[in-house]
Amino acid sequence: MTVRRWLAGITVAAIAAAGIRGEAGAEVQIAKGQTLYVPVYSHVYTGDRALPFNLAATLGIRNTDPASPVTVTRVDYHDSSGRLVKRYLATPLTIPPQGSTSYYLKERDTSGGFGAHFIVVWESAREINEPIVESVMIGARSGQGISFVSPAREIRSSTGK
Repeated sequence: MTVRRWLAGITVAAIAAAGIRGEAGAEVQIAKGQTLYVPVYSHVYTGDRALPFNLAATLGIRNTDPASPVTVTRVDYHDSSGRLVKRYLATPLTIPPQGSTSYYLKERDTSGGFGAHFIVVWESAREINEPIVESVMIGARSGQGISFVSPAREIRSSTGK
């Protein structure tokens, strides 16, 4: 096994482990909808000269409910100034129970800048398990690789209560 393949396996394992949230026995969070803010880094700075290191990013939306679909009504990408860069949905997208979807930003797409983010809005006809929404950033250059996960933060809730 090559060192590169071994390191890639470690990176995948680290991403998977970082994506695990909560503790065993933690209470399941339910809601009828949410507006979520998801940080995305199109680059990070490295070295004493703060050189930009470009990253590819994937936004993942996972329906964790075993019985009900979730409808995603908005996936908008904003830059560091908060300006809308791209609207990803023309019509609502229904994700089946335990299904998922993703949106990819290329490594060379630096339009969002360091403070880029997605706004994701989802809803359901009834209270369901909250979906897992997070971004995964990854980049590699000259044998160096960077990868990390950034979870969504709720900025508005629709609990139905």
